[in-house]
Amino acid sequence: MRRILMPLLLAAPLVAQAPVADPLAPLRFLLGTWVGEGGGQPGRASGEATFSLELGGHALVRRSWAEGAAAPARHEDRITVYPEGGRLRALYVDNEGHVIHYTVTATADGAVFLGDAGPGPRFRLTYRRTGADAVSLAFDIAPPGRPEAFATYLKADTRRKP
Repeated sequence: MRRILMPLLLAAPLVAQAPVADPLAPLRFLLGTWVGEGGGQPGRASGEATFSLELGGHALVRRSWAEGAAAPARHEDRITVYPEGGRLRALYVDNEGHVIHYTVTATADGAVFLGDAGPGPRFRLTYRRTGADAVSLAFDIAPPGRPEAFATYLKADTRRKP
């Protein structure tokens, strides 16, 4: 009898758990491939970004590239968004060796990626829906020692590819 009850008792918590809501649902508006042009302190640029769900839907991954007159080479980066500790986190890595850790917050019209505060500059990436297949983005930087004093570094308007 004990051999039968023990596996049932161990499995009971697994069956009793309620289904977990999709924490990435507020960011699904970004899925697809986006093309855009923009500018800022680095100059005019154009590029493309693809957002896809990966790892069984447990991560949202952005792969992007940009080229512009001010850049000596093609810029490439990847952002992986994932749920952690009841919130969304993201890891940014690019081909120039930059690494940024973000906390991601969904807003009524988009999403804000807020970089962790530290001894260096702080970063903020904002996506704002401007139409069914249109999103504007802004990348802001706050100087060291002033983590809330953001200034816009670049802006771009993007449209989803059909």
